[in-house]
Amino acid sequence: MRIVVSGGTGFIGSEVVRKLLEAGHEVVATSRDPRKDPWRGRVRVEQAFAGDAGTLGKAFTGADVVVHAIQFPNHPVEDPSRGRTYLEVDGRGTEVAVRSAKRVGVRRFVYVSGAGAGQGRPQVWFQAKDRAEAAIRESGLEHAFLRPSWIYGPRDHSMNRFVAFCRYLPVVPVIGDGKTPVYPIHVEDVARCLADAAVREDATALALELGGDRLTMDEIVRTIQKVLKKRRPLLHHPVGLMKRLVWPMRFLPEPMLSPDAVDFITQEVEIDPRPAQEFFGFRPRALEEGLREYL
Repeated sequence: MRIVVSGGTGFIGSEVVRKLLEAGHEVVATSRDPRKDPWRGRVRVEQAFAGDAGTLGKAFTGADVVVHAIQFPNHPVEDPSRGRTYLEVDGRGTEVAVRSAKRVGVRRFVYVSGAGAGQGRPQVWFQAKDRAEAAIRESGLEHAFLRPSWIYGPRDHSMNRFVAFCRYLPVVPVIGDGKTPVYPIHVEDVARCLADAAVREDATALALELGGDRLTMDEIVRTIQKVLKKRRPLLHHPVGLMKRLVWPMRFLPEPMLSPDAVDFITQEVEIDPRPAQEFFGFRPRALEEGLREYL
């Protein structure tokens, strides 16, 4: 099959490309920077931009399937001045992408959604994901929505930020009370599911939640410390205080946090990953195992 992975040089997309190549498919990756080619010519890299019908349509032409894995830079910190927002990239951008895919004859559209989507939640990131899913559903294309919890891996920034904290700081900062539930899942396990959803005949009209074991933020940090063999006390910061403290960061070119990003990372989203595990036929690796592989 010929499969286009939009965002195919990014954190998630590049792993999907690798899985599809291993399975023998012809793969096209879209990227803002077509000079990125970690596959040394095995993949055609097309320049395309989120929300741009012209470049997306060109990249999608001739494809059987699109795996849409675009994420704006410095996620989850939005930058409206540069169009880096949930509504612009996940919402409107996906609407444009699915229209472009349908126009050039793509058969199936696989979308990297997010945990908590499809529940009518009011936060802007959920509104954007729901808007994207609605556009795909209404397009008439075969489709699959995969809704992962916290994705981690060698190129991820958020989990690896805590790795750096555990390695180098005398105490590890944790926003909130440390009891926020998360279902961390390794990027390779997410990519395996996405690649499977792209090619399986029965992977249509799907909406599945992806995640590993249910852990609290404190348990995640303690797991990192166990792998690193470092023990540091945890310092919990009230959410309201952190939102006030990070507000001035908005004047930086690439701020580490924003008030909205604090809300994003401390939100409580419970999922049920069992249907996805049954459908794809495997259980994602435990966090400790996944961290040991690359740390």
